[in-house]
Amino acid sequence: MSGTLNKVMLIGHTGDEVKMHYFEGGNCVGRFPLATNDSYVNKSTNERVTTTEWHNVVVRNKAAEICEKYLKKGDKVYIEGRLKTRKWQDEQGKDRYSTEIQCTDFTFLTPKNENQPSGPAVQNTPQVNTPAATTQEASSTDSPPDMENDDLPF
Repeated sequence: MSGTLNKVMLIGHTGDEVKMHYFEGGNCVGRFPLATNDSYVNKSTNERVTTTEWHNVVVRNKAAEICEKYLKKGDKVYIEGRLKTRKWQDEQGKDRYSTEIQCTDFTFLTPKNENQPSGPAVQNTPQVNTPAATTQEASSTDSPPDMENDDLPF
């Protein structure tokens, strides 16, 4: 073991639809923002303060197509993956950096009857410890498996 670990687990709400980019050879990448919230009580004012952190999520190939089909803006989702920082240059030639979550596993948490009253069934319990390849293979029919109704994220 190398003694390092790069693992991210997030539960949040999508900030936009999944934006897809297709490549020659059939591969594709989907990107979407994910919002997570943190709240605390300010001791001096006794006021509840909520902060939102935005994360850039990247998902690939079949998993990206599943996310594009079933995730809508505002949906709650569990994301598991790793951090990746990309370096690129803007129009002025300045070096820019972007930190993303490279998604290896995901589970839809928004109940079927919310945000998609007439859409297909979406699983609403997480599949922790399921690698993305298994998620992709299990979803090869383009419809998530039926799961029990459970609000626990673990």
